[in-house]
Amino acid sequence: MIDIELGAVQERFADIVWDNEPIASGDLVKICEKQLNWKKPTTYTVLRKLCEKGLFRNENGVVTSLISKKDFYSAKSEQIIEDSYEGSLPAFVAAFISRKQISAEEADEIQKMIDSFRKEG
Repeated sequence: MIDIELGAVQERFADIVWDNEPIASGDLVKICEKQLNWKKPTTYTVLRKLCEKGLFRNENGVVTSLISKKDFYSAKSEQIIEDSYEGSLPAFVAAFISRKQISAEEADEIQKMIDSFRKEG
């Protein structure tokens, strides 16, 4: 099981890896220097921590993910709903739309997802 608890900076770094993988660790250092203003040791420290969390692997100087960006953010969303809304998706949706209106197009898209689930389920 991966540890989905990341700080904002670690998450930004993870997005860089996902957007560029597979990537040579030296190239990752260059990107982080440019985008995050990091020195080489900082990049390797954060990379090591995210490898320990089970997100990435640095093998022979090539960094790849062990979990996709989509799967990571899906797990993170599930965790938020579990922790903040006692696992209730309807409670989450109600809280979300009580503060931010959704467009008719978004409502239609959500309805299509529900209809598709009902057909498959």
